[in-house]
Amino acid sequence: MWNVIILGITSLLTDISTEMVYPLLPIYLTSRLGATPLIVGTIEGIAESLASLLKVFSGYYSDKIKKRKTFALAGYGFSTIGKLILYLAFSWPMVLAARVIDRFGKGIRTAPRDALIAESAKKEELGKAFGLHRMMDTLGAAIGVIIAYILLGQPNINYNKIFLLSLIPAFLGVLALFLIKEKGENVVKAKKLSLEWNKLDNRLKMFLIIMFIFTLGNSSNQFLLLKAKNIGFNDRTVILLYLIYNIIYDIFSYPAGVISDKVGRKRMIVLGYLAYSIVYFGFGLAKMPSTVWILFGIYGLYMAFTEGVEKAFIAEIAPEDVRGTMIGLHATLVGIGLFPASFLAGALWNIFGAAAPFYFGGLMGFLAAVGIWILI
Repeated sequence: MWNVIILGITSLLTDISTEMVYPLLPIYLTSRLGATPLIVGTIEGIAESLASLLKVFSGYYSDKIKKRKTFALAGYGFSTIGKLILYLAFSWPMVLAARVIDRFGKGIRTAPRDALIAESAKKEELGKAFGLHRMMDTLGAAIGVIIAYILLGQPNINYNKIFLLSLIPAFLGVLALFLIKEKGENVVKAKKLSLEWNKLDNRLKMFLIIMFIFTLGNSSNQFLLLKAKNIGFNDRTVILLYLIYNIIYDIFSYPAGVISDKVGRKRMIVLGYLAYSIVYFGFGLAKMPSTVWILFGIYGLYMAFTEGVEKAFIAEIAPEDVRGTMIGLHATLVGIGLFPASFLAGALWNIFGAAAPFYFGGLMGFLAAVGIWILI
C-alpha cells in the first residue's frame, strides 16, 4: 500500500492547492473580470472536456510502456504551471488558458495514477485502496478551502495573492511523487493491447454508456456555488458551503470503498446517483440558505459513494492488460460530456432562470440510478 499512501499524499497536497482557488473562480470571474454565468460554464466545459480527451490516451500508453509514474509526474507538473498562469491572469481568456493547462495535467495523470493504485492493492481490497486515496485527496480539498476562507478574511489579501500561495502545496505534491516505487515486473505485459469493444464485459460497456448520458446533465460544480451566491451567500460563506461538501466527501469516501468491497459496487453507485438527483432537484427548488447547507452535505455523499467506487468497479472488471485504458476511457467520456453539460447549464440559466439547469441535472441523475440498477 506504499504507493497508495504516497499517491494519496500527492493528491492531498495538490488538492490543497486546487481548492484554495477553485471555489473562488466563479466569484472572481463574475465580480472581478465581468464574466457571465455562460462564460463561466464555457470556461469549465472547455477546460474539462479538452483535458479529458487525454485520459484515455495516457491510460493506453501507460499500459503500453508500463510507466505509470512518468505520466503522473508530468500531469502534476502541468497542473502546477496552470496555477502559475492563473496568478498572472488579468482577463477571463487567461483564466481559460490556466484552467486548460491545469486540466491538461489532470488528463495526463489520472488514468496512469489510478492504474498504479489498482496494481498496488489486492483485488479484494480495491475499494479500500481507492477509498483511502479519495479520503486523502478530499482531506486536501477541505484543507485548501479552509485556507482560502481564512486568507480571504485577512486585510491586504486579495485573489491574486491566494493564487500565488496555492503554488506552494502544488510544488510539494510533485516532489512527493519521487518516492513512488514502481515495479514493472508486477505489471501484466501484453504483446498487443486489445481494445475491441465487443470483447469487453457487458456490464462495463453499459456502465460507460450510462455514465456518458448522465454526464450531459452533470455540469460544473461552479454552478452550485453561483446558485448559492444567487440565494444570498457572500464570498466567504460560499467557501464554507464548499468546505461542508468536502468534509462529508472526505469522511465517507473510505467507508464507502470498504463497504463496496463487501456489498458490491453497484449498490453504492446507485445510492450515489440518487443522492445526486436529490441535490440537483433541491437546488432547483431552494429559496432559503438553510436548505443549501443541507444540499451541499448530501452532495458530498454523492461524491463519496461514486468517485472511488466507480474506479474500483472498472479496475475489477476491465481486462488487466488494458486497465489503465479503461479507467482513462471512463474519465474521457465523462470529460467529453462536461463541455456540453456546462454550456447547456449556462444557457438554461441565462434563458429560463437559475433553477432550470438543476431540474435538468436532477432528472439525469435519477435516470442514471435507474439505468445502473436495471441494466448492470
